[in-house]
Amino acid sequence: MGLRTALLLTLTLLSATLHADKRERTPAYILSEPDEYIEPLPQGAPHRSPEVSFTQRNIISRHRLSNRRGIDVSHYQGSINWRNVAIDEHASYVYIKATESSSLVDNMYRQNLRGARAAGIPAGTYHFFSPTTSVTTQLLNLTSAMPDLREQDLIPMVDVETHGKTPVAEFRQRLRQFLRGIEERYGVRPIIYTGANFFNKYLAGYFDDYLFMIAKYADTLPDLNGNPKFAIWQYSSHGQVAGIRGYVDLSRFVDNYDLRDIMLPSAASPRR
Repeated sequence: MGLRTALLLTLTLLSATLHADKRERTPAYILSEPDEYIEPLPQGAPHRSPEVSFTQRNIISRHRLSNRRGIDVSHYQGSINWRNVAIDEHASYVYIKATESSSLVDNMYRQNLRGARAAGIPAGTYHFFSPTTSVTTQLLNLTSAMPDLREQDLIPMVDVETHGKTPVAEFRQRLRQFLRGIEERYGVRPIIYTGANFFNKYLAGYFDDYLFMIAKYADTLPDLNGNPKFAIWQYSSHGQVAGIRGYVDLSRFVDNYDLRDIMLPSAASPRR
């Protein structure tokens, strides 16, 4: 073996060793996929997770992703500085929890709605649906908290995450009654929020006339049964946004869907 050959072999082995060491020192970024509803973590100063780069990752999907992102909030986020939220790229729209079941009203709803809109962020309301409570009393709860849709910018959203002990067929019927009740009261068809697993098990093929926000906390889009109107992907429950302490849910539009598809017909053009 000549000196030149030996030197080249040594450099090759050294390069391979350095690359191997680098791979060992680089931790894999793994996002979990919860099957059921997960509440945001308590307020505090959370550890900042690395940002997922959707442009660099090899996402195998038939869908395209929009750069327009949004958030949803409730009393779990505490007092929010909406002026700071308004300058964050993750908050081009916001859904705010108003009600749950037949009697619960989120105690930060009115404050969050006023604050978001005053800061110029298009805002909408969501209700957490209970499959075991009267549809009528749930509609009364929501409409009492949200009497005038002109206070909103976005179509209402219904959060559906469990069917409880209700038979599945009855659960679907009650959900459809609730959705139609909203449409009759406000004159707009709401968007449905649910998890990817729950959609595939219980909703696929039954509500194709509604837009969906689908949650799957991962770096790849959910694989959904059927052909739903998959408008928004909620991709993280551990987002960090200026003006909000603790974690917040992050979402983004899919394919050709955009803010115009969830804006109320009577709402002004997007202010951001």
